[in-house]
Amino acid sequence: MQKVLKILLLASGLSLLAGGLFGPIYAIFVEQIGGDILTAGTAYAAFAISAGVLIFVISRWEDHIKYKETLVIMGYALGCFGFLGYLLIQDPLDLFAVQVIFGIATAIGTPAYDGLYSKHLDKGKFVSEWGLWESMNYILVGISAAVGGFLAKFFGFTFLFFVMLALSLFLLIFSTLLFSGKDSKTIQ
Repeated sequence: MQKVLKILLLASGLSLLAGGLFGPIYAIFVEQIGGDILTAGTAYAAFAISAGVLIFVISRWEDHIKYKETLVIMGYALGCFGFLGYLLIQDPLDLFAVQVIFGIATAIGTPAYDGLYSKHLDKGKFVSEWGLWESMNYILVGISAAVGGFLAKFFGFTFLFFVMLALSLFLLIFSTLLFSGKDSKTIQ
């Protein structure tokens, strides 16, 4: 496996850990800020639709960008603002805004990430190396879901959001340092 894939997998793993901490307890948080099940569904829809529409548009532009790792880092940076936003949410409207921030972050970072990952797959190992990412995705989301539930139950949502923000900031610093290193010219 190429070094670039290892870097991308590690960065993605940190991102999955940060986001996965909140997944299964999302609706409980929505109730705490005055929302209901409809609010939870609509807020997630705001994320998914904004990400989907913007990925469609932005990915066409990203095809013409030489340094795709910069776009991945930009996506991670916007994700940090999203995690920070969780700490500031007071009502459902704030939640909708944060979900749109995550949609924009996903739209900028995901196509570039997928492009970089695909470009550096070893010949004859396309399925197994994508399978490695998929496997990591489910395992880390499962682990982080259990950890997130534990943290929220015993320390509260504010503490959980600080942990998510800290992980995302570490991811941003980590990926920026790795992508800006002397080997970054081979990542293009």
